[in-house]
Amino acid sequence: MLLIEEEKKGLVETLWQKGIKDETLLKAFYKVDREKFISSALRKFAYDDNALPIECAQTISQPFTVAYMTQVLQVKPGEKILEIGTGSGYQSAILAELSADVYTIERIEKLYTNAKKLLGEMGYIIHFKLDDGTLGWEEYAPYDKIIVTAGAPDVPHSLVEQLTVGGKLVIPVGSQESQRLFVITRNEKGTEKKIYEHFKFVPLIGEEGWRNKGQ
Repeated sequence: MLLIEEEKKGLVETLWQKGIKDETLLKAFYKVDREKFISSALRKFAYDDNALPIECAQTISQPFTVAYMTQVLQVKPGEKILEIGTGSGYQSAILAELSADVYTIERIEKLYTNAKKLLGEMGYIIHFKLDDGTLGWEEYAPYDKIIVTAGAPDVPHSLVEQLTVGGKLVIPVGSQESQRLFVITRNEKGTEKKIYEHFKFVPLIGEEGWRNKGQ
């Protein structure tokens, strides 16, 4: 247990040195047990600042990437947040630790089932949906914030439409090899866009994303 605590402190220190200064966010990273979201074979790498493989040829993102996107999202307690791409469930847990009301969509059934079970066992109250995340979750719209954890060829119109006025969408946009982080803010006249760092994500598959191979 002491070793895990030291590893967590080391990760938090790394994130701080890389520019993550939000103390509440850093506390969330300290509190969430990243080792629970990966296989036991990769346990020794749980608190390294690296992406790691999970099932279904997907990844759990590098902690810095998760932290950077979340910091840019500027999460406030009680905000309704839609996450596109549940994956391992790690990002969902971070958002829940920030006291957000989390709605998350995953298109791969095995990942959806695993994350729903794990996050429930960890005590998080999160709303799950198995579906095409590029279309959002209209039933519970609008959302204060939307975060997309996969790279898109363009910004899905459906997601922008599901933002509140003043709401913010954080999404990696680019090719399947490299993306830049787009931050879209919806206002009364339309949208405002800012572009941030380069990142590399798995592709966002769906009607308003990349086509799945074989389709």
